Amino acid sequence: MRTVLKVVDNSGAKKVMCIQALKGKKGARLGDTIVASVKEAHPNGKVKKGKVVYGVVVRAAMQRGRCDGSEVKFDDNAVVLVDKQGLPIGTRVFGPVPHELRMKKHVKILTLAGHIA
Repeated sequence: MRTVLKVVDNSGAKKVMCIQALKGKKGARLGDTIVASVKEAHPNGKVKKGKVVYGVVVRAAMQRGRCDGSEVKFDDNAVVLVDKQGLPIGTRVFGPVPHELRMKKHVKILTLAGHIA
């Protein structure tokens, strides 16, 4: 694990480090939930540095095949912070978000996103 991911919502965190992927041993893919530690944060945000949070991977540099034969991959690894129930902590999501999150039951993140890839 120990992957540093960019936070793409307005929850107050800038970067988080992955502690554990909650599904499987191999690591997290698009749409997977992770446990992470906040490494950088804005001074007056909702989450503070050092806090252990949950997050959903919304962008991954590793390519993922789609059912129509195309593949999707992004330039960076990014995450949206969520609570234990899976609801986003922030109120906005920046950048593109893949539509595969709909199958993983993260529809609330898709409604907050500005651009769906």
